[in-house]
Amino acid sequence: MLLSSERSVLVVVDIQEKLMPSIAESARVERNAATLLRGAALLGVPAFATEQYPKGLGPTAASLRALLPPDGVVEKISFSAAREPAFLERLERIGRQQIVLAGSEAHVCVMQTALSLIGLGFEVVLVADAVSSRTPANAELGIARMRAAGATIVSTEMVLFEWMERSDIPAFKAVLDLIR
Repeated sequence: MLLSSERSVLVVVDIQEKLMPSIAESARVERNAATLLRGAALLGVPAFATEQYPKGLGPTAASLRALLPPDGVVEKISFSAAREPAFLERLERIGRQQIVLAGSEAHVCVMQTALSLIGLGFEVVLVADAVSSRTPANAELGIARMRAAGATIVSTEMVLFEWMERSDIPAFKAVLDLIR
């Protein structure tokens, strides 16, 4: 199963200002999420972010907020975004079945969102180098559980090259510049 820019939506889960300082390898997660958001914009892939209880955890990291449209954030209280009506309404409006996930924490909100989406019949693709948790062990366990439940595990570069499909598209050089 290859990713398709026409079938995908990128969801960045809970990369929030007050949470990220406690996340292992947070700079990598934020950098790769930003690369995915830039690539999605270049290739016509809809993208949005979720925020878990923003009053407590703050807004989406500023570097990512700048890459989102004005209505690009869905607030949530449930750990699984798929238990929030506003999230499901957004997915329904977008109308795509491949959900590409990045974010934190891998073993809590990302995993619960992934498992719920799989249960609803979506194709879930987890970008492993764009997720983490407070401890690497918890991130590894979350990724393993998502894989066992049927999520496809990929890297940022895999997503971008699969979305492009070919090297003769107008956005090729711009996307390539994102990963150099």
